[in-house]
Amino acid sequence: MKNHLFVLASPLVLLASGALAQPASPPTAKPAQAAPPAEGKTVGEVVVSGAAPDVRTSIDRTSYNVAKDLQATTGSIGDALRGVPSVEVDVQGNVALRGDPNVTIMIDGKPSGMFKGEGRAAALQSLPADQIERVEVITNPTAAFDPEGGAGVINLITKKTRKPGYSGSLRANYGSEGRANVGGSAGYNSARLTVTADAAYRTDPQKFWLTNEREVLDATGATVLTSRERDISRGDGRIYNGRLSADYDVTAADRLSGELRFIDMKPSVATYEHYEAQDASGALTRVFDRTGEQDFQRRNGEISGTWRRKLEGQDHELVVNGSLERTDLTGDRDQALVTSLPEPPLQARERFSQDTRLDQVELKVDYTRPMPDEAKLKAGYVLQIDENDYLNTAARGLAGGPLVPDLNFSNRFTYDQTVHQAYATYERPFGDFTVLAGLRVESVEIDINQITTNIQATNDYTEAYPSLHLAYQLGEGERLSASYSRRVQRPNANDLNPFLVYIDPANYRRGNPDLKPQITDSFEAAWQKRDGGTLYIGTLFYRVSHDGVIDVTEDIGQGILVTTRENAGQVRTAGLELVANGRLSKTITYNLSGNVGWQELDAGDLGFAETRDGFTVGGRANLNWQVTSKDFIQLNGFVNGERLTAQGYRKASGLLNLGYRHKFSDKVSGVVTVQDVLNTFKDVQVIDTDTLRDRTVRDGNFRGVFVGLTWTFGGQGKAARDPGFDFGGGGGPPG
Repeated sequence: MKNHLFVLASPLVLLASGALAQPASPPTAKPAQAAPPAEGKTVGEVVVSGAAPDVRTSIDRTSYNVAKDLQATTGSIGDALRGVPSVEVDVQGNVALRGDPNVTIMIDGKPSGMFKGEGRAAALQSLPADQIERVEVITNPTAAFDPEGGAGVINLITKKTRKPGYSGSLRANYGSEGRANVGGSAGYNSARLTVTADAAYRTDPQKFWLTNEREVLDATGATVLTSRERDISRGDGRIYNGRLSADYDVTAADRLSGELRFIDMKPSVATYEHYEAQDASGALTRVFDRTGEQDFQRRNGEISGTWRRKLEGQDHELVVNGSLERTDLTGDRDQALVTSLPEPPLQARERFSQDTRLDQVELKVDYTRPMPDEAKLKAGYVLQIDENDYLNTAARGLAGGPLVPDLNFSNRFTYDQTVHQAYATYERPFGDFTVLAGLRVESVEIDINQITTNIQATNDYTEAYPSLHLAYQLGEGERLSASYSRRVQRPNANDLNPFLVYIDPANYRRGNPDLKPQITDSFEAAWQKRDGGTLYIGTLFYRVSHDGVIDVTEDIGQGILVTTRENAGQVRTAGLELVANGRLSKTITYNLSGNVGWQELDAGDLGFAETRDGFTVGGRANLNWQVTSKDFIQLNGFVNGERLTAQGYRKASGLLNLGYRHKFSDKVSGVVTVQDVLNTFKDVQVIDTDTLRDRTVRDGNFRGVFVGLTWTFGGQGKAARDPGFDFGGGGGPPG
């Protein structure tokens, strides 16, 4: 596969060297705000302007404007996503759509290595959100999208240069406990050329507390061991990120684009852990304390290039895109372990290191052609090559002595995957009724090599993923829609590596090389009503996942737990989601959403005695008050309902945020935000089985105050091109 990378990277570099750019709008100019479509003609976008956040809907997605979210101004991408309907982000930064964590996160229509693998949650918690303009939530994607991500797709749309001539902004925010971020953006927009650049730096000192209470039972239900663990972590994360993009209209029909992105994250954490275990009589059997330092670095860089050719006829075009992305993750954990029991007391040292490299090359061709009777055909091909190399090393020794390699936790593992995909979608209106049907076929080749134990495996398969979207215009501003899609969640490399991963002396993790992909069939039916500046959406959904992937934890003795991933029989979910967006008065706007869901887990093949099911209720609210022309107040919060897991449940969680913005002038504005006003945000996970009871509480210093200042400039040039509004802008598959 190394040759594949070289061959594909060479034309990509040549393509990008023509122009560095954001693959975005078609060559012809479009109005900045598309007017709502004539009723009965199409099921294109519906716009609610003035509401907060602004909402746009199309036949296959809903787009939320988060640029007005004050928490996004000072916070991370994770903070911004917590205010978006259908999306949940927990304490650790793990994302779920309607409770399902199998989500693909894109930036401008492309999957990003930043949001894959072990560092995905940390990236969402760390990356600043002030350059995200909109969040597209696509719970039932068409076949034009990669089928990866059983729950659907979250597409982050970055801010683009729209002002004529030169323009830009400078931003600075300072928060409690030393949190701070600074950034700047600059752009140039003319009739043929658009150039955008932005860079940011963020430092985020954090504190985390973990409390674990564990009880191990024998076959008769008698307690044989209890343990308590308390962890305290204090650290600082330093994040640098930047982007340079440009697009150039070579002719009236041809646009060349290219883009460079990078991110460098350097978290450093000091940890303290105290652990005690007791036998059935209550006598202490094991006591240890562990202190240490953890230093990591995660680097991600991407270069991409696009050629867009506008062919004869409206919406008739060919788009060729290529990208090369690399993610490097390195880290060291140095810890001192003091064991008080069992005697004699022992002082030891531990050192764990990791060196991971992820390379991804993608070549993509999309073709769109108008057809008779206002129909539209879209077709394309995608080649994606992933190469993953994981090296983990461990060493132990007595305090003051040399460290000796520990082969039980040292290993090298490679995972290579090549995916060929071809798709076609056909959309046609029949009066007030519109049909959008599609099919995507993919061929997957997977090579696994556990080098340390000399175990190799391959898995090649071909799968088809159909989709169907229907919409019917009931009248002015009102429509019904229904959709179906088939999706897949492929195991990632860590899920497949059978080697033990050391977390702490009481917790290990292990991959499962026999893990199968999870296939999900998703059905939705929705009603939508637009009345002036108000939008109401009601959605019924049902999903059934085959070979559902779940976490399973077992005790291997002495209270030590090993967690791995297994395939359950079926996982079924259903629910109702309601969204309302509009105005209460001329100065007060709102966005409300609520959901009621049901989940059923069938894990009989794994030895669970019965099928488990349960209900959950959650929601979020956003209230905005334009007090004066210069003063703006925002209140928002959410509640994520309790969720069922294979062996227990995750308790409900939520928080409340407050924000205030003052415009000193048309160019300068100040912001004050308070996160987690009531100090309620925490994560509680419970395992409750016949042989194991475990309760883990994760908490942190999420409550904080930020003060920020933003200065904008420029935008006075002439003959500017306006990119306009485009669903999936940035090279994503048109929806």
